[in-house]
Amino acid sequence: MRFRAVCAAGAGATAFALAACGGTGSAAAHGTGPAASHGTGPAASHGTGPAASSQAPAQPAAGSAAHPSASWPVFNGNAARTGAVTGLPAAGKLSTAWTARLDGAVYGQPLVIGGMVVAATENDSVYALNEATGHLIWRSHLGTPVPASTLTCGDIDPLGITGTPAYDQANGLVYAVAETTGFHHVLFGLAVTNGAVKVRRDIPAPDGQPRWDQQRPGLAIGSGRVYVAFGGLFGDCGPYRGSVAAVPLPGTGPIISYMVPTAREGGIWGIAGPVTGAGGTLYVSVGNGAATSGAFDDSDSVTALTPGLGRAAIFAPSTWAADNAADLDLGSTQPALLGGGRLLALGKRGTAYLLSAAHLGGVGGQLASLDVCGAWGAAAVSGTTVYEPCRGGGPAAIGVIGGTRIRELWHGPAAVTGSPVVGGGAVWVTGQGGLYELNPATGAVRASIALSGGLPRMSSLSLSGSDAFIGTLAGVTAVRGV
Repeated sequence: MRFRAVCAAGAGATAFALAACGGTGSAAAHGTGPAASHGTGPAASHGTGPAASSQAPAQPAAGSAAHPSASWPVFNGNAARTGAVTGLPAAGKLSTAWTARLDGAVYGQPLVIGGMVVAATENDSVYALNEATGHLIWRSHLGTPVPASTLTCGDIDPLGITGTPAYDQANGLVYAVAETTGFHHVLFGLAVTNGAVKVRRDIPAPDGQPRWDQQRPGLAIGSGRVYVAFGGLFGDCGPYRGSVAAVPLPGTGPIISYMVPTAREGGIWGIAGPVTGAGGTLYVSVGNGAATSGAFDDSDSVTALTPGLGRAAIFAPSTWAADNAADLDLGSTQPALLGGGRLLALGKRGTAYLLSAAHLGGVGGQLASLDVCGAWGAAAVSGTTVYEPCRGGGPAAIGVIGGTRIRELWHGPAAVTGSPVVGGGAVWVTGQGGLYELNPATGAVRASIALSGGLPRMSSLSLSGSDAFIGTLAGVTAVRGV
């Protein structure tokens, strides 16, 4: 896994006004760092929009058990990682609703749960902010992150919570994996109502090399487990191997895992994380591995895993050996799951492969292929169209025709390199320090708005109601009118 870091500086800076807000309850202490805190620490900051004091989360939706419902509970909003939301109002005039300066960069997507925006930082903190105002509801600081000076490569400093958390409404817990000093990857389950730590479980590195493992993908929940995928650091240093670990939701019981059977690398690092399909099957994209000739080593692939993390099926391009040698693998985006039992895989080489989800086909077993673009980040899926995060050519729309053919529909602005999502009759994507509204039929820019705080590479966003929530290098920004 190698790619050039892209961090666009924000334009149109918004003035920050300090506004500390109190919370309730207290969290349990734990072994790697201070106990969770509420209403303390860096204060939420607010640009435009109405002011209001902190408030308790919204009441649970009718018919739910005891915990609030979520409009965006995991990366890209659902287990299939489609990033497409129906029923949103039509896009309107864009404006900054609020900004919240937190204690570190937010690389993952913010979650939207019961009137709160929940975001995790590289300082190993999780925040709950009022969805309407950005005011602080609670903050849980989970440990001390790993400074870049202790790593032999990597481009995030410090390295704390990088993968997007996941929310389980059945138990009311928000799960996040924090990297802490000593190169520990620790799964936390936090009560959504007040941030109290209910689950704490160290995840032993499946490859035995935690120093060189990075937890970049979004977490997935299914079959009573939290699924946690690992790749390597920027620069591919050290003897890491890509893997997925699964921890029971209560935090107790055996941890199971899958490790890519390559001698080295084969990272599972795409930001979307595992994609859940029929029967709880998990689909992951695997990066370049050690083999550049001879026997196939399961790298540069789309791999299907059972809920128990057994390998069920695999696809790899017939060019896998050359892909591995040139770092042109499929690991840079997730397999895009469409209706009709189809998957679309696109990676760094730039060739899109249409696959049968039920029969991945092995090496060279695609239904169709098409040269489109090199892609890094996460795709969105709406109907039979996949919106891919291309580098150097702008986001691309790819249409699937009759389940057997694919064609390129359009490319958006070349400088817009973030990961798209779809809602309110538009495609939304970040880039060049701003948020862009694209026409889903043509890719033309309808509107844009500058964002302050700077954007992490492979930036993405969450949608809820008429708002978009974007993680920045300084915290979270909410944009109204989406």
